[in-house]
Amino acid sequence: MNLAVNQSFRPALSSGTFALGGDVLVHRLGFGTMQLPGPGVWGEPTNRAAAIEVLQTAVDLGVDLIDTADSYGPYVSEDLIREALYPYPDSLVIATKAGLVRTRAGDAPWIPLGRPEYLRQECEMSLRRLKLDCIALFQLHRIDPTVPAADQFGLLRDLQKEGKVRFVGLSEVSVAEIGAARRIVPIATVQNRYNLSDRVSEEVLDYCTREKIGFIPWFPLETGNLAKPGGSLAKAAKRLGVAPAQVAIAWLLRRAPVMLPIPGTSKVAHLRENVAAALVELDEATARELDRASLTTPAAGLR
Repeated sequence: MNLAVNQSFRPALSSGTFALGGDVLVHRLGFGTMQLPGPGVWGEPTNRAAAIEVLQTAVDLGVDLIDTADSYGPYVSEDLIREALYPYPDSLVIATKAGLVRTRAGDAPWIPLGRPEYLRQECEMSLRRLKLDCIALFQLHRIDPTVPAADQFGLLRDLQKEGKVRFVGLSEVSVAEIGAARRIVPIATVQNRYNLSDRVSEEVLDYCTREKIGFIPWFPLETGNLAKPGGSLAKAAKRLGVAPAQVAIAWLLRRAPVMLPIPGTSKVAHLRENVAAALVELDEATARELDRASLTTPAAGLR
């Protein structure tokens, strides 16, 4: 059963839907653009035409949620999205982020930068790069510990009131931080690291599920030892006749109705395989087996 080769329909449509902010429906399997810029998420892609093709193919396969950030490149992934997809389909939701920067390539640290004037500038620049009048989902990439959190949340509220952004999201936050933000501005999504081998954000996911807040797991395909020969993920994939990555995505989609995985890639073949995961149905026994295995895997912790 090779799900990746079936190109006769739009498999992302089989992932189900979620209402962002209780209002805008998106299909739950999206696409993340972090891998589209050059090596180390820096500079132009090695093959710009291939990056454009990946974005166009994602939409062709039914993806209507594309996640990006000003720091991917920096700015490169937003430029690629505009070049590949503008004018945008009416159903397409582009989610971008601001508030995390690097000053050079390589192993340079990612630094939170949440000064309100900077976040406003980056929002304005993202609007211009993406050729949008309003950003559908604008996410605070990290809370800056050197700036009062209320000031950062307040700026997001102001941008929403001004019509520059429709929905507001957060990234790498705790339940308490989400609650503090919600006292100032409605929060539509939370983007934390979460996958079969790292479930540190389990409490946040449960909170988002109760509150109907979209949960966007970044690094969704990290599987650790589970995908190695003899591992639970490898055995499940062999039993189902699909790739381990497809089982990992299917497990995420099954884990919670608010889950919005955004697996990224710079290769069309990998994209097709990832999106076809929306067609994988896990039986109860397999899902329980993966749950048990994932909970016994040492978590890498929050980054």
